[in-house]
Amino acid sequence: MSTARDGGRTMHDDHHHHHNHGHSHGHHHHDHDHGHHHHGPGHNHAHDHADHLHSHVHGDAAKERAEELRVLATAFLDGYRKAADKTSFLRVAGVPFKREGSDGLAMHLVETKIESKWQLGTASPAFGSRELVYLPYPGEMVTERETMTFTYVSLTERSDVDLTEFLKTRSET
Repeated sequence: MSTARDGGRTMHDDHHHHHNHGHSHGHHHHDHDHGHHHHGPGHNHAHDHADHLHSHVHGDAAKERAEELRVLATAFLDGYRKAADKTSFLRVAGVPFKREGSDGLAMHLVETKIESKWQLGTASPAFGSRELVYLPYPGEMVTERETMTFTYVSLTERSDVDLTEFLKTRSET
């Protein structure tokens, strides 16, 4: 980092920090915004988390998290499809091949399933009617969604775990 002294101010890579030394240098100093903000602990910026550092505009954290999981799931599905050895891919990805069932018995991974779905429209309750209001999407609004399910079985139980649930629990640890 280059540093130079100029009239009571310290310049670091073209942004200024004003220092008050208790006396005047005969220069007119005023505060103005250079478009550079410091947002960290103790910098007069209210935050829920003292260590909340990021480089994006504040938005809906749940939406951001859902988008992150969607991107991870898409990458996972692409890799799984291309993997010559599906079992090894799952092991490297950390997918458990054995888990405990609700009755304490071991459940074993026996199947994976990938499904494609296309949302063609929406249906919601109509006001004052028992019928649904159906709104079909025009062609360009039809969206595709893929899901992957891991099926575990034991002697007494079957459990289908969605890929996004696996990714959520994996990223929280």
